[in-house]
Parts: sequence; C-alpha cells; structure tokens
Amino acid sequence: MSLHVDAGHPTRAPMPPSRRHVRPRPGRSFLTWLDLKAAPYLLVSPYYLLFLIFGLFPLGFTLYFSFYDYDLTGTVEWTGLGNYTAMLGDAAFWKAVVNTLAMFVIATVPQILLALMLANALNKRFKFQLFVRLGVLLPLVTSVVAVAVVFTQLYGRDWGVVNWVLGWFGADPIDWKAERLPSWLAIATMIDWRWTGYNAIIFLAGMQTIPKDLYEAASIDGASKRRQFWQITIPMLRPTMIFVVLNSTIGGLTLFSEPTTFYNGNVHGGTNSQFQTVSMFIYEQGFREFDYGYASAAAWLLFLLILIGSGINFLLIRRIGGNK
Repeated sequence: MSLHVDAGHPTRAPMPPSRRHVRPRPGRSFLTWLDLKAAPYLLVSPYYLLFLIFGLFPLGFTLYFSFYDYDLTGTVEWTGLGNYTAMLGDAAFWKAVVNTLAMFVIATVPQILLALMLANALNKRFKFQLFVRLGVLLPLVTSVVAVAVVFTQLYGRDWGVVNWVLGWFGADPIDWKAERLPSWLAIATMIDWRWTGYNAIIFLAGMQTIPKDLYEAASIDGASKRRQFWQITIPMLRPTMIFVVLNSTIGGLTLFSEPTTFYNGNVHGGTNSQFQTVSMFIYEQGFREFDYGYASAAAWLLFLLILIGSGINFLLIRRIGGNK
C-alpha cells in the first residue's frame, strides 16, 4: 500500500489556536464598549446629576432673579442692576460684610494654627494613639444646637462661667450678646471648638505622607525638631494647607449656624445686627422680608467675596508653603 502525495497541492499546516479567528458572539462588541467606555461615565453620573440639580440650577436661578424685583406677592419686574446698586449703598449689607470678615479672621487664623500644632502632636507615637485621634473629632459630630446651648451658658452675662473667671481679675461682667467685639469673640470660640479637630486630622493625614527619610537625614545633619518642622513639614504640607485654608475660607465667609443659634435662632444677629453675617442677611431678606430678588443679588455678592478671599489666601499660602 503506497501513500500518494500531490506535489502541486501541498498540505497546509493547521493554524495555531492562538491565531485562529474567533467570531465575536452577537452583542459582545456592545458589551465591551459598555464596559470600557460607558461604564465610567455611568458611575460618576449621579454626582453630576445631583450637582446639576442642586448646584448649577440654583446658581442660574438666583442669577436670573437678581435682576428682578421678585417678592412673595408674585411681583416680577425687571430692574437690571437695581438690586446691586441698591445693595452697594445699603448700610445693613456692609455691616453684615464687616461682621463676616471680622469673625472669619478672628476664628480662622487661630483655628488653623491650633490645628497645625495639634496635628504635629498627634503625629508622634504615644499610648492610645487611635482613641486620642478619634477624640479630636467629637466636637464635629456634636449637634450645633447643643454647642449653642453650652456656649450660651458659658457666655451668659449674669451667671456665665467666662464672666465668673474674669471677675477673679477684677473685670466687670461683659454682655457678650449685646456688644459687637465680645459677640465676635464668643462666636469665634464656638467655631474653633467645633472645627479645629477636623482640620487637625486633615493636617495629620498630610503629615503621614511625608517621607521619614527626610527627617532622618535632617537629624543626622543636626537639625532640631523645631527646624525640621519649619524646614520640612511646613513646605511639604503646602497642598494640604491650601485645601484647609480654602475650605475654611468658604466655611468662614458663609457662616450661618453658629451666630444664628447663639441668638436663639434669630437671623437678625442681635438687637443691632452686631453679629449678623452675610448668609444671615440673605436669609432675612429672602425668608423674612420675602424680597427674593434682593436676596439673590446678595448671594452673588457673597459668591464674589468668597472668590476674592479664596484667591488672596491661595496666594498667601503659596508664598508661605514654598518658593513659588
């Protein structure tokens, strides 16, 4: 029996399995596109939808009605820049701006410095480290109403603990709610008590990312702990400091809860508006006077104030935290 091989038609070797053309199953290309291209957008879309509804829409709504005389009775009349020009000459608005800026400076500057020192202390090794770090967040989870009740008692005119301590040094009792500067100081302590621990934890997280080799090299060169803090920790914390300062700027210029609860929920800010903030002024104009157009214009002026304050603080922190 002989095997006949046709030389003109050589036998083709079979294709390796790895090179075989596999026909895609129906729907495979669509599923691949959905998994690789569309899935990331679908996952992040809830945030953008919520931001569109609760962020961009209110911005556009208030910008539109800031050019109108719009009140509760249904009156909608075009005024152009009338609300803005009237507000620039409104003494009550500028008083609220001064109160806001003053309480922001009095509260935020000590708050950031205390948070930085507290974070540096928490960055060291000691017993019960986790519990102590969690403990600094307890003021943040405390109800604002409870904080207001406690601090109202502390700063009471007749039976307050603060006036009682000041009396040891021969000082007269201070009416913390009736006078302008004392009310600023009292509200500033409320803010610092609640938010210092929060900022300290953020600073601590930034300190944890600094390489330990830098401190070891500095110790070998004979640098003290204080010099290491100013020459290594502060420059390396520049991105974290920018975040904390910008976040504190936005929170400080939109201050509302602490001064409102300090005066038993009254947004007028005392008998003479001595501690009324811009946010309280907006609430009063919109939901007490029912002048929504005027309140919308005040909201956009506050937005402009936040942009200016954030830009100034950003430039200052860049100069402090680094050479650029």
